[in-house]
Amino acid sequence: MASSDSLVTSDDTLRVAVLSEALPYIQHFAGRRVVVKYGGAAMATANLRDAVYRDLVLLASVGVQPVVVHGGGPEINDWLGRLNITPEFRNGLRVTTPETMDVVEMVLVGRVNKHIVNGLNTVGGRAVGFCGSDGGLVTARPYGDGSNGLVGEVASVNPAVLQPLLAAGYIPVISSVAADLAGQAHNINADTVAGELAAALQAEKLILLTDTPGILRDRESPESLLRQLTLAEARELIAAGVVNGGMTPKTECCIRALAQGVSAAHIIDGRVPHALLLEIFTKTGIGTMVVGSQRALLH
Repeated sequence: MASSDSLVTSDDTLRVAVLSEALPYIQHFAGRRVVVKYGGAAMATANLRDAVYRDLVLLASVGVQPVVVHGGGPEINDWLGRLNITPEFRNGLRVTTPETMDVVEMVLVGRVNKHIVNGLNTVGGRAVGFCGSDGGLVTARPYGDGSNGLVGEVASVNPAVLQPLLAAGYIPVISSVAADLAGQAHNINADTVAGELAAALQAEKLILLTDTPGILRDRESPESLLRQLTLAEARELIAAGVVNGGMTPKTECCIRALAQGVSAAHIIDGRVPHALLLEIFTKTGIGTMVVGSQRALLH
């Protein structure tokens, strides 16, 4: 008769060790809210999409309350191309004409949102799709002086519509389209919506899935990843120009969320399978975590 030792493989032992390491994190985050901005590279392949869906459903299964906010820029550009509408960007923001807004709303609300909902439900989740307008969740206003057309920013957030769904174990999936007080739909940056929603929900974490490893001291060197920062250090990096380009609005989004009461904000690499679980349920994580103070880093 084979001994019990011969039936246990090294892979089995590793899996058990990983679960054991995750236990204190599962216990700590049970019942707490985590807002995830999903988009970019994490949407690029079927394998990455499936990994994100499984991570989110696992989080919900162990008592965490995930909320997903998504963009969908590449698919918007694809549909604009099919319709012979040339995309235009100004200062990093899409110039959104009424014609473009129709496409943005169709793609984000009608296609991308439902693909994510269906993906989550397929792997055992209970996902519900929204846009910012539903239930008065997000109220928009024109961005800046309005020169970008129907590009909006968040005027207010009322998360009341989400509360009973989260309590019942559903996973809200929210596209970053919202109407102003006159009922006009606006296209809002999904990072911004995620940050403001995390603040309104008093979330434990805001997690931005991006196309980079996190905040780098040297943008050409992935090895220069800064794993932990305080809010003050993040501001200093922006002022010094270490954080620049597309990473600046993401870092500013994290800073605003922390200033409004979110416990921690994370910028992680959506190209890494199961990046969410690696960041939340391991000691070292895989990206950059920003917290309010040095004291918070010790907890």
